[in-house]
Amino acid sequence: MNLLAEAADAFLLAFPALLSIVNPLGGAIIFNEITESRSHRVRLNLARRVGLNSALVMLISLWAGSYILSFFGISLNALRLAGGAVVAARAFQMLNAPEEHEERKQAQAAHATAQVSAGAEAEETAEDISGFAFFPLTLPFTTGPGTIAVAVALGTQHPASGATLAMFFAGLSLAAIVMALLIWLSYATADRLGALLGPTGRRVLSRLAAFILLGIGVQIMLSGAVPVLHQAIRG
Repeated sequence: MNLLAEAADAFLLAFPALLSIVNPLGGAIIFNEITESRSHRVRLNLARRVGLNSALVMLISLWAGSYILSFFGISLNALRLAGGAVVAARAFQMLNAPEEHEERKQAQAAHATAQVSAGAEAEETAEDISGFAFFPLTLPFTTGPGTIAVAVALGTQHPASGATLAMFFAGLSLAAIVMALLIWLSYATADRLGALLGPTGRRVLSRLAAFILLGIGVQIMLSGAVPVLHQAIRG
């Protein structure tokens, strides 16, 4: 039961953080604009591939990110402080100016928009779709540097070893997989979401996600600051 609680706690920590930074509903609206000249079959194929690619990016960042940084001599507490500060600062910007955040994502996707000209062919080869789905639709549009930073920061909060370590990463992995499924579903139904939400709905979702992300950033910072302060007091 304790092991299941460890996995559940990890899932509840990771899922809101990833949901806030990825914002699949907001991304789906822009995805709809980028791919509007593609056929329905191609759009569904792109949505599936972006979901799969996003899962791989998040899982690699969650599982290996903290260990890679440790190899370079960066302590976990230092990474938690830095990562939490970056997440909180990003959330504060999103909370005060969600429209600017959306415009930034649109700018990241400008390369993709340029590739879709008015006279582009509706059907493409599997190689064309695969490359387009990874860059720029997955990186940097859907799971960019912000998502990778959040995933690495989440991974640093793992237990030392044992069964709890495995269950912790199982919870994180489940959160990443569920997020990838949401990306797939949101992008596959992007045309319907855009019409349903409208401008007001997009702003409300952006501010709500930013507020949740701000709290998670502060929590990550506290998880790094408390051990450092404890060591300073004991020393």
